[in-house]
Amino acid sequence: MSLTRRDFARQSAITGAGVALAGSVGALATAPNALASTETETESEGVESAGHHHGVGYGPLIPDPKGLLALPAGFSYRVITYSGRTKLESGEFTPSNHDGTSTFDGPRGTTLLVNNHELAGPRAQWPHPVPLTEGLVYDPAGAGGCTVVEIRPGGQVAEWVGIAGTVTNCAGGNTPWDTWLTCEETEDKAGTNGFTKDHGYVFEVDPKDRRRNKDPKPIKALGRYAHEAVVVDPKRGRLYLTEDASGPNGLLYRWTPPQGFEHGHGRLATLADDAGAYQAFKCFDSGGKFVDDLSRATRIGTVYGVDWIDVPDRDAKTVSVRKQFTDGQVTRARKLEGMWWGDGGVYIVSSYARAESSGQAHDGAVWFYDPKRRTLTLKVLIGVNADPSVDGPLDGPDNITVSPYGGLVIAEDGSGIQHLFGATDSGRTYPIARNELNIGTEEEPEYSEFTGVTFSPDGRTLFANIQVPGIMLAIKGPWKRQKRG
Repeated sequence: MSLTRRDFARQSAITGAGVALAGSVGALATAPNALASTETETESEGVESAGHHHGVGYGPLIPDPKGLLALPAGFSYRVITYSGRTKLESGEFTPSNHDGTSTFDGPRGTTLLVNNHELAGPRAQWPHPVPLTEGLVYDPAGAGGCTVVEIRPGGQVAEWVGIAGTVTNCAGGNTPWDTWLTCEETEDKAGTNGFTKDHGYVFEVDPKDRRRNKDPKPIKALGRYAHEAVVVDPKRGRLYLTEDASGPNGLLYRWTPPQGFEHGHGRLATLADDAGAYQAFKCFDSGGKFVDDLSRATRIGTVYGVDWIDVPDRDAKTVSVRKQFTDGQVTRARKLEGMWWGDGGVYIVSSYARAESSGQAHDGAVWFYDPKRRTLTLKVLIGVNADPSVDGPLDGPDNITVSPYGGLVIAEDGSGIQHLFGATDSGRTYPIARNELNIGTEEEPEYSEFTGVTFSPDGRTLFANIQVPGIMLAIKGPWKRQKRG
């Protein structure tokens, strides 16, 4: 049943213009250049910020003598995989361009991670593509895929291929049945870049049982487009998926399983191509007015009602999915990126909005969708970063995870300097790490984005990737529950 505009207006009047925030993260702001935020802070060496005075964060970041990762005092990191340096069990080098990642409890005290490799275009252009391991290949022309990383109790690391022959494996998401859904961020069809099959699908990878990854099949019921991330509602069985695209901007999608369907290992790939209801979101404000683009929201705490509109052709046989809707049918957003399930709903990143969006320019936003209330609430809003080359301001949030210590941890994919940063449940932000690996020149430095931010199952280790050249890092330190400030 859809949430009617009348229902939403009535609910908004009861809750005070709809600003009734759900979940432990609460109303988040950002620092130091947030729109409509208060009590923000700037981190700088040798200066105790207001946030630190109140116990928010872990203090200033200390430069790394090895030139890789700046961390607060008391924290340390370990390189787990490094493209072109570490090797798979089969002898090939670790593939490059690390992206979305998740962790799983493995057998005999091990920790397992599935790591996407965002490799687009012709396979020949990549020095370290995902190896075409027999039985695990979807399309031999594809350079991307996933590797599975095993960290043993003694610290030893092993890595092997989970799926190969896919393209531009960007984000994805874990499932309640302990598998990984890897998403292709492309719309390339067979014949493009030498591909032998259509791409733009979601595939399932089992980190614990290699046999289940044999003969990979796309989950066509989840659509074909430039997928970013996916999450599973563990209570209702629905899947939510983001699309990173422009011209026009991308959409948020929802897949509802057919009646009687039960989730489990490999079950999604057994579905008919058109199984379940596949829909895109349509938002409206508390007055019932249609919202054409999420960039219309300029205040943290903005709440929209959400309806869901059927997708005409989810496989995009002739027209891209997002182009199958006319103006007024759906709500759009620029760079819908990472997602994570937590607090009974979905945290959703919209990385930035520029001239291609219809509202106000910003450098990143995080929304929370409450499936019970069918509302979308603006939690984080980052103003335009005037000078990304200066350390401190944030821009371009991408991958995201809910922290076991409260609030969110966000990977930055913006301009200039790149960070991992946290956001508390009261709106304070704090740095966790800074990428110091310059892949540019001394005159024109360049720093790759962070990706794949995720905690170990026991919450003691934060894993994150530097996408280029492709480095997986394990960060440890005196983690603590963050105060509200």
